[in-house]
Amino acid sequence: MRHSRSHLLLATASGVVAAVVLIPIASPSSLAAAPGYSEWSGPVNLGPVVNSAFNDLGPALSKDGRSLYFQSNRPTGSFGGMDLWVSRRTDVEAPWGLPTNLGPVINTPFTEGGPSFSRDGHWMFFNSDRPEGGVGGTDIWVSWRPHTHDDFGWQPPVNLGPDVNSPSGDATGSYFENEEAGTPLLFFSSNRPLMGSAPGGPYVSALVGDGSFGTPTLVTELDSPVDDMRPMIRFDGREIFLASSRMGAMGGRDLWVSLRETVFDIWSPPLNLGPVINSASNELTPYLSATGRDLLFASDRMVPDRVGLVDLYATKRTRSRGRDE
Repeated sequence: MRHSRSHLLLATASGVVAAVVLIPIASPSSLAAAPGYSEWSGPVNLGPVVNSAFNDLGPALSKDGRSLYFQSNRPTGSFGGMDLWVSRRTDVEAPWGLPTNLGPVINTPFTEGGPSFSRDGHWMFFNSDRPEGGVGGTDIWVSWRPHTHDDFGWQPPVNLGPDVNSPSGDATGSYFENEEAGTPLLFFSSNRPLMGSAPGGPYVSALVGDGSFGTPTLVTELDSPVDDMRPMIRFDGREIFLASSRMGAMGGRDLWVSLRETVFDIWSPPLNLGPVINSASNELTPYLSATGRDLLFASDRMVPDRVGLVDLYATKRTRSRGRDE
């Protein structure tokens, strides 16, 4: 993230309005696989070392692929409600280790969830319904760490303030550097009431000159009459995932994807990821890796290797041309 620590922490200030201008062009002709990538592989349950007998969801993967963050309501070692946990591995081919609670700097007796990182790994956005310092309902918070490989070096989190958060529920999606257009963006979901739109829509807020986030704008081309949750954008801004029970879902919530040719274009109509990824149960909280090759999500699908009520899964694709960034 190009903005300094002190600069972004001004996000608690109010009174700055930012508009995001989108210029429409024709949408891509096919979304069977994103250009430059293969199809997704069959999802793999992350297993009983990571998953518990309870609810494990909201995964987030560090840029080096060696730290897996997620939310869980497992009672042992918890501070109450949903907490944020981290599992680590020595390299990207090694198995995941036992998860560790992030501790009282991040977690509270209330609910913490939806972790998401800036591309440089210094910032973590997450949502919490803690009442102290909140705007109302569930709010988005941000924490900074000086060392990107220190999973327990997070500083006390700061609420993003009333320009981004509302008295309703606001939940993290993904932070996009947006270097091509020059305006960093925060994608998130909110069930705030908005005339002409159903609650639970995808929103975007721009980081403006003083380090605060501007007034959010509904991403209308991704919105539907039902909840559309956790918009997760690829590092180049040309692909975005979300969880939704919109018409065409295979059952419960499914994972959907939308593409655009450039960051200045509107998004194409979201396409269901299909039966390789989705099931007759719920698929939730997608998270795309920094390379764009790994997709993590949660599901309560009824399968033989199911560990708990909601488990974490991972699917992969290869880069068919170009190079990973």
